[in-house]
Amino acid sequence: MKYFKLTLSFILMIGMFYALNTKFGSIPPIGKFLNPYTGVWQNETDESISGNITIPELQEKVSVHYDAELIPHLFAQNDLDLYRAQGYITAKHRLWQMEFQTFAAAGRLSEIIGEAALDYDKQERRRGMGYGAEQTLKKMAKDKEVMALVEAYAEGVNSYISQLAPKDYPVEYKLLDYQPEVWTPKKTALLLMYMTKMLAGGDEDMENTNALRLFGQERFDLLFPEFFDKTDPIIPKETDWSFIDVPQTENPFNTPVLDSISETIDKPDPNYGSNNWAVSKQKSTSGNAILANDPHLGLNLPSIWFVMQLSTPDHNAFGATLPGALAVISGFNEHISWGETNATRDVIDWYKIEFNDDRTQYKFDNQWKDVSVRVEEIKIKGQPTYKDSVLYTHHGPVVYDKNFKSDKALAGYAMRWTGHIPGNGQKTFTEMNKAKNYDDYVAALKNWVAPAQNFVFASTEGDIAIWVQGQFPNKWEGQGKFVMDGSLPENDWQSFIPQEFNAHTKNPERGFVSSANQSPVDEAYPYFVYNDGYETYRNRVINDFFKSKEKFSVQDFKDLHNNNYNLKAAELMPYMLNTMDSSTLTPEEKAIFEMAKKWTYNNDMEEIGPSIWKAWWDVLYDMVWDEFDIENTAVDSPFTYQTIYLLKNNGDDAFMDIVDTPKQETAKDLFHLSFSKAVEDLNNWKTENGSLNWVNYKGTFAGHLLQGLPAFSRFDIPIGGGKNIVNATSENWGPSWRMIVEMTSPPTALGIYPGGQSGNPGSKYYDNFIDDWAEGKYHNLNFLQNDNATDVIIGTQTLTPIK
Repeated sequence: MKYFKLTLSFILMIGMFYALNTKFGSIPPIGKFLNPYTGVWQNETDESISGNITIPELQEKVSVHYDAELIPHLFAQNDLDLYRAQGYITAKHRLWQMEFQTFAAAGRLSEIIGEAALDYDKQERRRGMGYGAEQTLKKMAKDKEVMALVEAYAEGVNSYISQLAPKDYPVEYKLLDYQPEVWTPKKTALLLMYMTKMLAGGDEDMENTNALRLFGQERFDLLFPEFFDKTDPIIPKETDWSFIDVPQTENPFNTPVLDSISETIDKPDPNYGSNNWAVSKQKSTSGNAILANDPHLGLNLPSIWFVMQLSTPDHNAFGATLPGALAVISGFNEHISWGETNATRDVIDWYKIEFNDDRTQYKFDNQWKDVSVRVEEIKIKGQPTYKDSVLYTHHGPVVYDKNFKSDKALAGYAMRWTGHIPGNGQKTFTEMNKAKNYDDYVAALKNWVAPAQNFVFASTEGDIAIWVQGQFPNKWEGQGKFVMDGSLPENDWQSFIPQEFNAHTKNPERGFVSSANQSPVDEAYPYFVYNDGYETYRNRVINDFFKSKEKFSVQDFKDLHNNNYNLKAAELMPYMLNTMDSSTLTPEEKAIFEMAKKWTYNNDMEEIGPSIWKAWWDVLYDMVWDEFDIENTAVDSPFTYQTIYLLKNNGDDAFMDIVDTPKQETAKDLFHLSFSKAVEDLNNWKTENGSLNWVNYKGTFAGHLLQGLPAFSRFDIPIGGGKNIVNATSENWGPSWRMIVEMTSPPTALGIYPGGQSGNPGSKYYDNFIDDWAEGKYHNLNFLQNDNATDVIIGTQTLTPIK
């Protein structure tokens, strides 16, 4: 009996050991995770910011000075050492984040998360993310100087990784039970593809095609116009385009393919946008040009940005960097400043492909062309590898076919995307970091292919400018609005708009430049530009602000960044309140109605008006476009501006009728019906959650990149703003980096973002910027002019080569 008990105890002990050290589904191996010697307890809560560190590949020492906000100021003697050090320091603070994003870009999440990520990985492989990164890598490899810098960055990352023991791995590696892998230049290319996808711009060809098939051309043109009746473009309307001498591609007048598809791949979040602007020295109270940028992206922890100063004897740059990529992305140096917004150009087109019987060839120009096959091997944690054969045509990858979201045996739909064109965007930023004037800025932009971006510029010389930059196909009128026949050569992209003819302006007469994701140009621009989803509210508030007086200060820039005026609501809500019949409202509805009438259209935190507006608008929008609620059909309802235009000007249109009711409703009816439903929703929400104040109703949060980790996230962030507002802060996206630079000599700058410099949830620097960001505060960016530590420095590390 005693042997039986001994054996049983031994078996139980082995079972317990296995259970504690094995990952079951989404549950981490608790034993490893909580191990006091190697588990989560070993993750430091304070950052090491002093001492000497040896890095094998360094040529000369690099000084890394940290200020009180954990911003590293790197001083190197040459570019190779600078970017080795950038790779090392970025990995030290953001290793898990930078690698996780490359796994997401490459469609490799199943390797670390398991089968739950398989559909996502299949989608990204079929989107051609890995293929696009490989094209970027080939392009960079032809530029020996850039490739050497990218390789140096990788060496720096790997130097940090090689110094880590398992107990030092960031907590997310322990939680998911895997370890860092070697960083390569391809990972940097994947990180750039990740951003290219996130900011890909318009891609509604499939949805537009379904809408055209369902409603006809005349109705489609009403719902999705190429230009709205109010256009305040990025490039001023009075711009003279007569210097353009390359004509638009001639229209072949082909008919679109009216095929239907039930479901499309995930699209970039349409809320991802940005603001940027600059005023000339003549329009500045100080006599110096001033520039501002605030990219609107997901509010994630760790933050998408990591702020650094990167200095050599030849250049000195400061600003926001992307963990995994070289150089400063949005920032300044001693001579210029720059920033970006999403240009949202339509650079993705779709083609129907006809295959032969065994799908080894496809029809093009009355001939059969061979397809190429890219076998995607998706490793799945704890399960066999999944293989997906993706067919490629000269257009690009066949995303939809009988094996993925389509049931057509001998047809597919191929994607043509500028993200697959070989580009050297990394060079844009390494050169921009060194630029000294407008000509250098333009030269750096010439390397930029995708994603389409509005690059704003200001210099200490007083110049301001903005370029809408990317490699844009010279499309025939209407090309890319609908799915095209992939067998017709005239449907291919025939050429690209010459870079010098991309929309741009330098030192405009009005004294300022700005962009907020609106239309880049008006109808006078001689090339086809279409994206019916261009922003139409933030840009008008910004431009009206800069037309309101003669001179502007840094404080004015701060006020504009944090401007909460809701122009969208101001243009519709008074009309709704005055048009609807309020005589039949219930007492509860009457109370909300009176509150709405008193609102002055500012989305400030304590206001109730914004909550009423959002609840009302959401219900109203769904009522108007109930015709678009079609099962098993991919279709997008019209965008905000045209919806409001129709409500105010076409109130009796058939689209105002609710499909499921016998009555013929008008806009006036919808105002009343949607208001009653909104009041019901608001009261239910108030019962469960308390106050209807906007800050509570909106509920802004910054979530950890691994969804479902509330302990590593921040909730109920006290901030106003909202969608279509300059302070574009909604639930979990908004101004991800606010920067203001005055072009003194050297420049003086302010910056803030909703996060912290450390990627370690246990560090005091993990989310310490969030409260100041929410209050509209800024931190001084300490732009050091030399390697001598000053009173703003709290610690210095010296990176030294191995002699």
